[in-house]
Amino acid sequence: MSIIEDTPLTAAAWPQDEQIPDGPPQMTRRLGELMDLRARIHAGPSAKATEAQHAKGKLTARERLELLFDEGGFTEVEPFRRHRATGFGLEDKRHYTDGVIVGWGQVHGRTVFAYAHDFRVFGGALGEAHAQKIHKIMDLAASAGAPIVGLCDGAGARIQEGVTALAGYGGIFQRNVRNSGVIPQISVIMGPCAGGAAYSPALTDFVFMVRGTSQMFITGPDVIQAVTGEVISQDALGGADAHAATSGVAHFAYDDEETCLEEVRFLLSLLPSNNRELPPATASSDPADRRTDALLDLVPADPNRAYDMRAVIAEIVDDGESFEVHQEWAHSVICALARLDGQVVGIVANQPAAFAGVLDIKSSEKAARFVQLCDAFNIPLVTLVDVPGFLPGVDQEHGGIIRHGAKLLYAYCNATVPRIQLILRKAYGGAYIVMDSRSIGADISLAWPANEIAVMGAEAAANVVFRREIAQAEDPEATRQQLVKEYKTELMHPYYAAERGLVDDVIDPGETRARLVDALAVLRRKDTQLPRRKHGNQPQ
Repeated sequence: MSIIEDTPLTAAAWPQDEQIPDGPPQMTRRLGELMDLRARIHAGPSAKATEAQHAKGKLTARERLELLFDEGGFTEVEPFRRHRATGFGLEDKRHYTDGVIVGWGQVHGRTVFAYAHDFRVFGGALGEAHAQKIHKIMDLAASAGAPIVGLCDGAGARIQEGVTALAGYGGIFQRNVRNSGVIPQISVIMGPCAGGAAYSPALTDFVFMVRGTSQMFITGPDVIQAVTGEVISQDALGGADAHAATSGVAHFAYDDEETCLEEVRFLLSLLPSNNRELPPATASSDPADRRTDALLDLVPADPNRAYDMRAVIAEIVDDGESFEVHQEWAHSVICALARLDGQVVGIVANQPAAFAGVLDIKSSEKAARFVQLCDAFNIPLVTLVDVPGFLPGVDQEHGGIIRHGAKLLYAYCNATVPRIQLILRKAYGGAYIVMDSRSIGADISLAWPANEIAVMGAEAAANVVFRREIAQAEDPEATRQQLVKEYKTELMHPYYAAERGLVDDVIDPGETRARLVDALAVLRRKDTQLPRRKHGNQPQ
Protein backbone atom coordinates (compact mmCIF):
# COMPACT_ATOMS: atom_id res chain seq x y z
CA MET A 1 0.00 0.00 0.00
CA SER A 2 1.31 3.46 -0.86
CA ILE A 3 2.12 5.88 1.92
CA ILE A 4 0.17 8.46 -0.08
CA GLU A 5 -3.11 6.68 -0.67
CA ASP A 6 -4.37 3.15 -1.19
CA THR A 7 -4.13 3.26 -4.98
CA PRO A 8 -1.41 1.87 -7.26
CA LEU A 9 1.24 4.31 -8.47
CA THR A 10 1.52 4.77 -12.20
CA ALA A 11 3.75 6.65 -14.59
CA ALA A 12 1.19 9.46 -14.47
CA ALA A 13 2.51 10.36 -11.02
CA TRP A 14 5.93 11.15 -12.49
CA PRO A 15 7.03 14.39 -14.15
CA GLN A 16 6.75 14.04 -17.92
CA ASP A 17 10.48 14.43 -18.52
CA GLU A 18 11.43 11.60 -16.11
CA GLN A 19 11.11 7.82 -16.35
CA ILE A 20 10.49 5.31 -13.59
CA PRO A 21 14.00 4.07 -12.79
CA ASP A 22 15.12 0.47 -13.14
CA GLY A 23 15.86 -1.34 -9.92
CA PRO A 24 14.50 -3.77 -7.40
CA PRO A 25 10.68 -3.67 -7.39
CA GLN A 26 10.52 -2.42 -3.79
CA MET A 27 12.89 0.52 -4.46
CA THR A 28 11.04 1.34 -7.66
CA ARG A 29 7.79 1.49 -5.73
CA ARG A 30 9.34 3.64 -3.00
CA LEU A 31 10.81 6.05 -5.52
CA GLY A 32 7.44 6.25 -7.20
CA GLU A 33 5.84 7.13 -3.88
CA LEU A 34 8.51 9.79 -3.29
CA MET A 35 7.97 11.39 -6.68
CA ASP A 36 4.20 11.34 -6.21
CA LEU A 37 4.48 12.90 -2.78
CA ARG A 38 6.82 15.63 -4.03
CA ALA A 39 4.41 16.42 -6.85
CA ARG A 40 1.51 16.72 -4.42
CA ILE A 41 3.52 18.93 -2.06
CA HIS A 42 4.60 21.17 -4.92
CA ALA A 43 1.01 21.53 -6.15
CA GLY A 44 -0.20 22.69 -2.75
CA PRO A 45 -3.27 21.75 -0.74
CA SER A 46 -5.77 22.11 -3.59
CA ALA A 47 -6.45 23.78 -6.91
CA LYS A 48 -9.26 25.71 -5.23
CA ALA A 49 -6.83 27.20 -2.69
CA THR A 50 -4.48 28.23 -5.49
CA GLU A 51 -7.33 29.85 -7.42
CA ALA A 52 -8.37 31.76 -4.30
CA GLN A 53 -4.81 33.06 -3.88
CA HIS A 54 -4.68 34.22 -7.48
CA ALA A 55 -8.14 35.78 -7.20
CA LYS A 56 -6.74 38.13 -4.55
CA GLY A 57 -4.06 39.29 -6.99
CA LYS A 58 -1.40 37.30 -5.12
CA LEU A 59 1.08 34.69 -6.30
CA THR A 60 1.61 31.43 -4.46
CA ALA A 61 4.65 30.99 -2.25
CA ARG A 62 6.40 28.82 -4.84
CA GLU A 63 5.67 31.25 -7.66
CA ARG A 64 7.24 34.01 -5.58
CA LEU A 65 10.34 31.95 -4.90
CA GLU A 66 10.70 31.27 -8.63
CA LEU A 67 10.75 35.02 -9.25
CA LEU A 68 13.19 35.73 -6.43
CA PHE A 69 15.81 33.16 -7.35
CA ASP A 70 17.77 32.54 -10.52
CA GLU A 71 16.11 29.99 -12.77
CA GLY A 72 16.25 26.51 -11.26
CA GLY A 73 18.21 27.86 -8.34
CA PHE A 74 16.11 26.98 -5.27
CA THR A 75 16.80 24.05 -2.94
CA GLU A 76 13.98 23.31 -0.52
CA VAL A 77 14.50 21.72 2.88
CA GLU A 78 11.97 20.07 5.17
CA PRO A 79 9.17 19.88 2.59
CA PHE A 80 7.74 16.84 4.42
CA ARG A 81 7.43 18.63 7.77
CA ARG A 82 3.99 18.45 9.39
CA HIS A 83 2.71 19.69 12.74
CA ARG A 84 2.08 17.31 15.61
CA ALA A 85 -0.60 19.34 17.38
CA THR A 86 -3.94 17.88 18.35
CA GLY A 87 -7.29 19.33 19.31
CA PHE A 88 -9.58 21.81 17.60
CA GLY A 89 -9.52 19.58 14.52
CA LEU A 90 -5.80 20.04 13.86
CA GLU A 91 -5.15 16.30 13.92
CA ASP A 92 -7.22 16.02 10.73
CA LYS A 93 -5.35 18.84 8.95
CA ARG A 94 -1.71 17.88 8.74
CA HIS A 95 -0.54 19.49 5.51
CA TYR A 96 3.01 18.96 4.32
CA THR A 97 5.33 22.02 4.62
CA ASP A 98 3.05 23.19 7.50
CA GLY A 99 2.46 26.44 5.65
CA VAL A 100 6.01 27.65 5.07
CA ILE A 101 8.57 26.84 2.36
CA VAL A 102 12.21 27.23 3.34
CA GLY A 103 15.50 26.78 1.51
CA TRP A 104 18.26 28.50 -0.41
CA GLY A 105 19.30 29.34 -3.93
CA GLN A 106 21.17 31.76 -6.13
CA VAL A 107 20.37 35.42 -6.78
CA HIS A 108 22.64 36.85 -9.46
CA GLY A 109 24.86 33.84 -8.82
CA ARG A 110 25.23 34.44 -5.06
CA THR A 111 23.74 32.29 -2.29
CA VAL A 112 20.63 33.63 -0.56
CA PHE A 113 18.37 31.90 1.98
CA ALA A 114 14.61 32.40 2.12
CA TYR A 115 11.37 31.38 3.74
CA ALA A 116 7.95 31.97 2.20
CA HIS A 117 4.63 31.71 4.01
CA ASP A 118 2.08 29.66 2.05
CA PHE A 119 -1.27 31.31 2.68
CA ARG A 120 -3.05 28.29 1.21
CA VAL A 121 -2.10 26.25 4.30
CA PHE A 122 -3.68 27.49 7.57
CA GLY A 123 -3.67 31.00 6.11
CA GLY A 124 0.10 31.02 6.56
CA ALA A 125 -0.40 31.05 10.35
CA LEU A 126 2.63 30.17 12.44
CA GLY A 127 2.65 27.06 14.62
CA GLU A 128 5.40 25.07 16.31
CA ALA A 129 6.62 23.12 13.26
CA HIS A 130 6.24 26.19 11.02
CA ALA A 131 8.39 28.27 13.39
CA GLN A 132 11.03 25.57 13.74
CA LYS A 133 11.48 25.52 9.97
CA ILE A 134 12.07 29.27 9.96
CA HIS A 135 14.46 28.99 12.90
CA LYS A 136 16.42 26.34 11.01
CA ILE A 137 16.78 28.38 7.82
CA MET A 138 17.75 31.52 9.76
CA ASP A 139 20.44 29.55 11.58
CA LEU A 140 21.70 28.08 8.31
CA ALA A 141 21.87 31.55 6.76
CA ALA A 142 23.92 32.83 9.69
CA SER A 143 26.25 29.82 9.55
CA ALA A 144 26.74 30.17 5.80
CA GLY A 145 27.18 33.95 6.02
CA ALA A 146 24.46 34.68 3.46
CA PRO A 147 21.45 37.03 3.30
CA ILE A 148 17.99 35.86 4.27
CA VAL A 149 14.73 36.99 2.68
CA GLY A 150 11.34 36.45 4.33
CA LEU A 151 8.29 36.44 2.04
CA CYS A 152 5.56 37.20 4.56
CA ASP A 153 1.94 36.26 3.88
CA GLY A 154 0.48 34.91 7.09
CA ALA A 155 -2.39 35.42 9.49
CA GLY A 156 -0.25 35.58 12.61
CA ALA A 157 0.05 32.97 15.33
CA ARG A 158 -1.88 29.71 14.94
CA ILE A 159 -4.45 30.20 17.67
CA GLN A 160 -5.13 26.47 18.06
CA GLU A 161 -1.53 25.90 19.17
CA GLY A 162 -1.66 28.56 21.87
CA VAL A 163 1.52 29.66 23.62
CA THR A 164 3.62 27.25 21.57
CA ALA A 165 3.00 29.43 18.54
CA LEU A 166 3.93 32.57 20.47
CA ALA A 167 7.18 30.94 21.56
CA GLY A 168 7.90 30.31 17.89
CA TYR A 169 7.78 34.05 17.24
CA GLY A 170 10.15 34.62 20.14
CA GLY A 171 12.70 32.36 18.48
CA ILE A 172 12.41 34.34 15.25
CA PHE A 173 12.85 37.67 17.03
CA GLN A 174 15.90 36.40 18.90
CA ARG A 175 17.52 35.34 15.62
CA ASN A 176 16.59 38.64 13.95
CA VAL A 177 18.51 40.48 16.64
CA ARG A 178 21.42 38.04 16.75
CA ASN A 179 21.85 38.26 12.97
CA SER A 180 21.45 42.04 12.87
CA GLY A 181 24.51 43.60 11.30
CA VAL A 182 25.91 40.14 10.54
CA ILE A 183 23.91 39.13 7.45
CA PRO A 184 21.46 41.25 5.45
CA GLN A 185 17.85 40.53 6.47
CA ILE A 186 15.05 41.51 4.10
CA SER A 187 11.30 41.25 4.75
CA VAL A 188 8.85 41.28 1.85
CA ILE A 189 5.25 41.76 2.99
CA MET A 190 3.01 40.11 0.39
CA GLY A 191 -0.20 39.65 2.36
CA PRO A 192 -1.32 40.10 5.97
CA CYS A 193 1.30 40.49 8.69
CA ALA A 194 -0.51 41.20 11.93
CA GLY A 195 0.07 41.17 15.66
CA GLY A 196 3.38 39.80 16.89
CA ALA A 197 4.30 38.76 13.35
CA ALA A 198 4.87 42.44 12.48
CA TYR A 199 7.81 42.73 14.83
CA SER A 200 10.09 40.46 12.82
CA PRO A 201 10.02 42.73 9.73
CA ALA A 202 10.58 45.72 12.02
CA LEU A 203 13.80 44.07 13.23
CA THR A 204 15.14 43.41 9.73
CA ASP A 205 17.23 45.72 7.55
CA PHE A 206 14.70 46.38 4.79
CA VAL A 207 10.92 46.06 4.44
CA PHE A 208 9.23 45.81 1.04
CA MET A 209 5.43 46.03 0.58
CA VAL A 210 2.96 45.57 -2.29
CA ARG A 211 0.11 48.03 -2.77
CA GLY A 212 -3.38 46.64 -2.47
CA THR A 213 -2.47 43.20 -1.13
CA SER A 214 -0.14 43.64 1.85
CA GLN A 215 -1.04 45.00 5.28
CA MET A 216 0.93 45.19 8.48
CA PHE A 217 -0.35 46.26 11.89
CA ILE A 218 -0.25 45.29 15.57
CA THR A 219 -4.00 45.68 16.15
CA GLY A 220 -6.45 45.51 13.26
CA PRO A 221 -9.31 47.84 12.34
CA ASP A 222 -11.93 45.82 14.25
CA VAL A 223 -10.01 45.99 17.52
CA ILE A 224 -9.26 49.68 17.05
CA GLN A 225 -12.92 50.43 16.44
CA ALA A 226 -13.98 48.42 19.48
CA VAL A 227 -11.48 50.12 21.78
CA THR A 228 -11.29 53.69 20.44
CA GLY A 229 -14.29 54.05 18.18
CA GLU A 230 -12.08 54.97 15.23
CA VAL A 231 -13.16 53.51 11.88
CA ILE A 232 -10.45 52.76 9.33
CA SER A 233 -9.83 50.23 6.56
CA GLN A 234 -7.05 47.65 6.65
CA ASP A 235 -5.23 49.35 3.79
CA ALA A 236 -5.48 52.84 5.28
CA LEU A 237 -4.29 51.49 8.62
CA GLY A 238 -1.43 49.27 7.54
CA GLY A 239 -1.16 49.20 3.76
CA ALA A 240 1.94 49.79 1.67
CA ASP A 241 1.47 53.54 1.24
CA ALA A 242 0.58 54.05 4.90
CA HIS A 243 3.86 52.48 5.98
CA ALA A 244 5.99 53.88 3.16
CA ALA A 245 4.83 57.49 3.53
CA THR A 246 3.41 57.91 7.03
CA SER A 247 4.90 55.49 9.57
CA GLY A 248 8.24 54.88 7.85
CA VAL A 249 8.01 51.14 8.62
CA ALA A 250 8.28 50.19 4.93
CA HIS A 251 11.35 51.19 2.96
CA PHE A 252 9.84 50.37 -0.45
CA ALA A 253 6.32 50.05 -1.92
CA TYR A 254 5.45 48.64 -5.35
CA ASP A 255 2.32 48.11 -7.42
CA ASP A 256 2.77 44.39 -8.06
CA GLU A 257 4.63 41.39 -6.73
CA GLU A 258 6.72 40.85 -9.86
CA THR A 259 8.23 44.35 -9.69
CA CYS A 260 8.69 44.08 -5.93
CA LEU A 261 10.67 40.84 -6.17
CA GLU A 262 12.78 42.14 -9.04
CA GLU A 263 13.73 45.13 -6.88
CA VAL A 264 14.60 42.79 -4.00
CA ARG A 265 16.98 41.04 -6.39
CA PHE A 266 18.52 44.39 -7.34
CA LEU A 267 19.00 45.37 -3.70
CA LEU A 268 20.75 42.06 -3.02
CA SER A 269 23.17 42.84 -5.87
CA LEU A 270 24.30 45.93 -3.93
CA LEU A 271 24.82 44.24 -0.55
CA PRO A 272 27.63 42.01 0.67
CA SER A 273 26.71 38.50 1.77
CA ASN A 274 27.76 39.29 5.34
CA ASN A 275 29.62 41.78 7.51
CA ARG A 276 32.99 40.18 6.79
CA GLU A 277 32.84 40.94 3.07
CA LEU A 278 32.91 44.08 0.96
CA PRO A 279 29.93 44.88 -1.26
CA PRO A 280 30.15 43.27 -4.71
CA ALA A 281 32.07 45.44 -7.17
CA THR A 282 31.36 45.55 -10.89
CA ALA A 283 33.20 46.87 -13.92
CA SER A 284 31.83 50.29 -14.85
CA SER A 285 31.60 51.68 -18.35
CA ASP A 286 31.10 55.17 -16.88
CA PRO A 287 34.57 56.84 -16.82
CA ALA A 288 35.84 57.47 -13.32
CA ASP A 289 37.19 60.88 -14.36
CA ARG A 290 34.03 61.96 -16.21
CA ARG A 291 33.50 65.67 -15.69
CA THR A 292 30.29 66.78 -14.02
CA ASP A 293 29.98 70.30 -15.41
CA ALA A 294 26.18 69.95 -15.48
CA LEU A 295 26.26 70.48 -11.72
CA LEU A 296 27.00 74.17 -12.31
CA ASP A 297 23.54 74.55 -13.79
CA LEU A 298 21.75 72.11 -11.47
CA VAL A 299 22.72 73.86 -8.23
CA PRO A 300 21.85 77.59 -7.96
CA ALA A 301 24.47 79.81 -6.34
CA ASP A 302 21.75 81.58 -4.34
CA PRO A 303 21.50 79.58 -1.08
CA ASN A 304 17.78 80.35 -0.81
CA ARG A 305 16.81 78.80 -4.14
CA ALA A 306 15.56 75.22 -4.16
CA TYR A 307 16.72 72.43 -6.46
CA ASP A 308 16.36 68.65 -6.62
CA MET A 309 19.31 66.86 -5.02
CA ARG A 310 18.32 63.69 -6.90
CA ALA A 311 19.54 65.33 -10.10
CA VAL A 312 22.90 65.99 -8.45
CA ILE A 313 23.20 62.37 -7.35
CA ALA A 314 22.28 61.14 -10.84
CA GLU A 315 25.03 63.31 -12.35
CA ILE A 316 27.68 61.98 -9.96
CA VAL A 317 27.04 58.23 -9.74
CA ASP A 318 27.65 55.51 -12.33
CA ASP A 319 25.22 55.74 -15.24
CA GLY A 320 22.91 57.99 -13.21
CA GLU A 321 21.55 54.96 -11.36
CA SER A 322 20.78 54.90 -7.64
CA PHE A 323 18.49 52.90 -5.37
CA GLU A 324 16.72 55.23 -2.96
CA VAL A 325 15.67 53.95 0.46
CA HIS A 326 12.57 55.36 2.18
CA GLN A 327 11.84 57.56 -0.83
CA GLU A 328 8.30 58.39 0.33
CA TRP A 329 9.15 59.18 3.95
CA ALA A 330 11.06 62.06 5.55
CA HIS A 331 11.55 63.89 2.26
CA SER A 332 14.09 66.47 3.45
CA VAL A 333 16.91 63.93 3.38
CA ILE A 334 17.80 61.39 0.69
CA CYS A 335 19.34 58.01 1.47
CA ALA A 336 20.43 55.89 -1.48
CA LEU A 337 22.72 53.09 -2.55
CA ALA A 338 24.66 53.65 -5.76
CA ARG A 339 27.99 52.88 -7.42
CA LEU A 340 31.01 55.06 -8.05
CA ASP A 341 33.45 53.48 -10.50
CA GLY A 342 31.74 50.15 -9.87
CA GLN A 343 32.07 50.35 -6.07
CA VAL A 344 28.92 50.46 -3.92
CA VAL A 345 28.49 53.57 -1.78
CA GLY A 346 25.80 54.84 0.56
CA ILE A 347 24.71 58.41 -0.12
CA VAL A 348 23.14 60.66 2.52
CA ALA A 349 22.06 64.02 1.13
CA ASN A 350 19.98 66.97 2.22
CA GLN A 351 17.08 67.66 -0.17
CA PRO A 352 16.62 71.43 -0.72
CA ALA A 353 13.44 70.71 -2.72
CA ALA A 354 11.70 69.57 0.50
CA PHE A 355 11.51 71.97 3.46
CA ALA A 356 14.76 73.56 2.26
CA GLY A 357 16.64 70.41 3.27
CA VAL A 358 16.29 70.88 7.03
CA LEU A 359 16.89 68.08 9.48
CA ASP A 360 13.86 67.17 11.58
CA ILE A 361 12.80 64.22 13.72
CA LYS A 362 11.92 61.91 10.84
CA SER A 363 14.83 62.78 8.56
CA SER A 364 17.30 62.37 11.44
CA GLU A 365 15.94 58.90 12.20
CA LYS A 366 15.92 57.94 8.54
CA ALA A 367 19.51 59.00 7.94
CA ALA A 368 20.77 57.53 11.23
CA ARG A 369 19.51 54.04 10.49
CA PHE A 370 20.86 54.19 6.95
CA VAL A 371 24.30 55.23 8.20
CA GLN A 372 24.24 52.33 10.68
CA LEU A 373 23.27 49.90 7.91
CA CYS A 374 26.10 51.06 5.65
CA ASP A 375 28.59 50.87 8.48
CA ALA A 376 27.45 47.37 9.44
CA PHE A 377 27.95 46.06 5.91
CA ASN A 378 31.16 47.86 4.93
CA ILE A 379 29.54 50.33 2.55
CA PRO A 380 31.46 53.65 2.29
CA LEU A 381 29.46 56.81 3.02
CA VAL A 382 29.28 59.91 0.85
CA THR A 383 27.44 62.81 2.49
CA LEU A 384 26.18 65.67 0.31
CA VAL A 385 25.53 68.73 2.46
CA ASP A 386 23.22 71.66 1.81
CA VAL A 387 21.47 72.18 5.12
CA PRO A 388 20.06 75.34 6.74
CA GLY A 389 19.83 73.73 10.18
CA PHE A 390 17.38 71.77 12.31
CA LEU A 391 13.68 72.48 11.89
CA PRO A 392 12.53 74.90 14.62
CA GLY A 393 9.18 74.52 16.35
CA VAL A 394 7.42 73.49 19.53
CA ASP A 395 6.29 70.19 17.99
CA GLN A 396 9.86 69.32 17.09
CA GLU A 397 11.24 70.19 20.51
CA HIS A 398 8.50 68.37 22.40
CA GLY A 399 8.73 65.47 19.97
CA GLY A 400 12.35 64.96 20.97
CA ILE A 401 14.39 66.52 18.17
CA ILE A 402 17.34 66.55 20.59
CA ARG A 403 17.42 62.78 21.05
CA HIS A 404 16.41 62.03 17.45
CA GLY A 405 19.06 64.37 16.07
CA ALA A 406 21.53 62.72 18.43
CA LYS A 407 20.79 59.38 16.74
CA LEU A 408 22.28 60.66 13.49
CA LEU A 409 25.22 62.17 15.34
CA TYR A 410 25.81 58.88 17.15
CA ALA A 411 25.57 56.86 13.93
CA TYR A 412 28.19 58.95 12.14
CA CYS A 413 30.55 59.11 15.12
CA ASN A 414 30.33 55.33 15.50
CA ALA A 415 30.87 54.55 11.80
CA THR A 416 34.25 53.12 10.81
CA VAL A 417 33.71 52.82 7.04
CA PRO A 418 35.28 55.38 4.67
CA ARG A 419 33.41 58.69 5.09
CA ILE A 420 33.52 61.59 2.62
CA GLN A 421 31.70 64.86 3.10
CA LEU A 422 30.94 67.24 0.23
CA ILE A 423 29.49 70.67 1.02
CA LEU A 424 27.60 72.00 -1.98
CA ARG A 425 26.26 75.32 -0.66
CA LYS A 426 25.24 76.09 2.91
CA ALA A 427 26.01 74.21 6.10
CA TYR A 428 24.68 75.99 9.16
CA GLY A 429 24.78 75.33 12.86
CA GLY A 430 24.52 71.98 14.56
CA ALA A 431 23.17 70.44 11.37
CA TYR A 432 26.55 71.08 9.71
CA ILE A 433 28.28 69.17 12.49
CA VAL A 434 25.80 66.29 12.37
CA MET A 435 26.09 65.87 8.58
CA ASP A 436 29.45 64.11 8.95
CA SER A 437 31.72 67.09 9.45
CA ARG A 438 35.47 66.69 9.93
CA SER A 439 34.99 67.39 13.64
CA ILE A 440 33.02 64.14 14.11
CA GLY A 441 35.30 61.97 12.03
CA ALA A 442 34.78 62.41 8.29
CA ASP A 443 37.93 61.17 6.58
CA ILE A 444 37.83 63.74 3.79
CA SER A 445 35.80 66.93 3.56
CA LEU A 446 35.42 68.70 0.22
CA ALA A 447 33.50 71.86 -0.65
CA TRP A 448 32.39 73.77 -3.71
CA PRO A 449 33.47 77.40 -4.17
CA ALA A 450 30.07 78.80 -3.13
CA ASN A 451 29.97 77.00 0.22
CA GLU A 452 28.85 78.82 3.34
CA ILE A 453 29.76 77.17 6.64
CA ALA A 454 28.63 79.09 9.70
CA VAL A 455 26.74 78.97 12.96
CA MET A 456 23.71 80.36 11.13
CA GLY A 457 22.81 82.32 8.03
CA ALA A 458 24.27 85.82 7.71
CA GLU A 459 20.89 87.56 8.02
CA ALA A 460 20.02 85.80 11.28
CA ALA A 461 23.57 86.15 12.61
CA ALA A 462 23.66 89.89 12.00
CA ASN A 463 20.32 90.34 13.75
CA VAL A 464 21.72 88.60 16.84
CA VAL A 465 25.30 89.88 16.93
CA PHE A 466 24.59 93.46 15.90
CA ARG A 467 21.17 93.91 17.46
CA ARG A 468 22.10 97.11 19.34
CA GLU A 469 23.97 98.71 16.46
CA ILE A 470 21.03 98.13 14.13
CA ALA A 471 18.48 99.40 16.64
CA GLN A 472 20.46 102.59 17.34
CA ALA A 473 21.32 103.40 13.71
CA GLU A 474 19.69 106.30 11.86
CA ASP A 475 18.88 103.93 9.00
CA PRO A 476 18.49 100.48 10.63
CA GLU A 477 17.85 98.61 7.40
CA ALA A 478 20.87 100.05 5.59
CA THR A 479 23.00 99.38 8.65
CA ARG A 480 21.72 95.84 8.86
CA GLN A 481 22.53 95.16 5.22
CA GLN A 482 26.03 96.57 5.67
CA LEU A 483 26.66 94.42 8.75
CA VAL A 484 25.30 91.32 6.98
CA LYS A 485 27.79 91.95 4.18
CA GLU A 486 30.64 92.36 6.67
CA TYR A 487 29.67 89.14 8.50
CA LYS A 488 29.67 87.23 5.22
CA THR A 489 33.03 88.65 4.23
CA GLU A 490 34.69 87.87 7.55
CA LEU A 491 33.16 84.55 8.61
CA MET A 492 31.26 83.00 5.71
CA HIS A 493 33.59 83.19 2.74
CA PRO A 494 34.20 79.85 0.98
CA TYR A 495 37.74 79.42 2.28
CA TYR A 496 37.18 80.23 5.96
CA ALA A 497 36.76 76.56 6.96
CA ALA A 498 39.54 75.45 4.59
CA GLU A 499 41.95 77.92 6.18
CA ARG A 500 41.28 76.25 9.53
CA GLY A 501 41.64 72.69 8.29
CA LEU A 502 37.94 71.84 8.58
CA VAL A 503 37.64 71.40 4.81
CA ASP A 504 40.39 69.51 2.99
CA ASP A 505 39.91 71.18 -0.37
CA VAL A 506 37.65 73.54 -2.29
CA ILE A 507 37.01 71.91 -5.65
CA ASP A 508 35.64 72.63 -9.09
CA PRO A 509 32.10 71.13 -9.22
CA GLY A 510 33.04 69.67 -12.61
CA GLU A 511 35.62 67.48 -10.86
CA THR A 512 33.21 66.17 -8.23
CA ARG A 513 32.86 62.62 -9.55
CA ALA A 514 36.59 62.22 -10.15
CA ARG A 515 37.50 63.53 -6.70
CA LEU A 516 34.98 61.26 -4.97
CA VAL A 517 36.19 58.20 -6.88
CA ASP A 518 39.80 59.04 -6.04
CA ALA A 519 39.04 59.56 -2.34
CA LEU A 520 37.14 56.27 -2.13
CA ALA A 521 40.03 54.41 -3.74
CA VAL A 522 42.46 55.85 -1.21
CA LEU A 523 40.20 54.92 1.72
CA ARG A 524 39.21 51.45 0.50
CA ARG A 525 41.49 49.68 2.98
CA LYS A 526 40.65 51.95 5.90
CA ASP A 527 40.85 50.09 9.21
CA THR A 528 39.54 51.75 12.35
CA GLN A 529 39.13 49.97 15.67
CA LEU A 530 36.50 51.09 18.15
CA PRO A 531 37.15 50.97 21.93
CA ARG A 532 36.55 47.58 23.49
CA ARG A 533 33.02 47.47 24.85
CA LYS A 534 29.98 45.26 24.91
CA HIS A 535 27.99 47.83 22.92
CA GLY A 536 27.24 51.51 23.02
CA ASN A 537 24.09 53.03 24.50
CA GLN A 538 22.72 54.97 21.57
CA PRO A 539 20.04 57.65 21.97
CA GLN A 540 16.45 56.43 21.98
